[in-house]
Amino acid sequence: MGVVIQNPSGGSVSFDSANTANDYTLTLPGAVGTLTDGATITPDLTTNSTFSVTLGGNRTMANPTSPIAGQTGSIFIVQDGTGSRTLAWGSYWDFIGGTAPTLSPGANAVDRVDYVVRSATSIHAVFT
Repeated sequence: MGVVIQNPSGGSVSFDSANTANDYTLTLPGAVGTLTDGATITPDLTTNSTFSVTLGGNRTMANPTSPIAGQTGSIFIVQDGTGSRTLAWGSYWDFIGGTAPTLSPGANAVDRVDYVVRSATSIHAVFT
């Protein structure tokens, strides 16, 4: 039996398996997902792999829901019109040197964090 998964942003992926007991998890590239700004921001890795959020205050990027080893993506972090917002990170986020990045402080500044999920509780992240 064949299964076709279509991406609303274009493209599709097909699986052909006689073993219907298999589960497949697939994150397709597409639109940049918008994270909801709030005291705690929690990405859901089943909805997107690339996200954007505009910070309206000092925030915490929580550990994401549903991380699967091998997933990759980016998070664009935008300062609001005030700027100088800070972002703390959940325990799953592992940055080079063990230190979370300092965001660009300017009003409307944009920073990017790229990530690779190493395990269900470890996400290797780099800041640009």
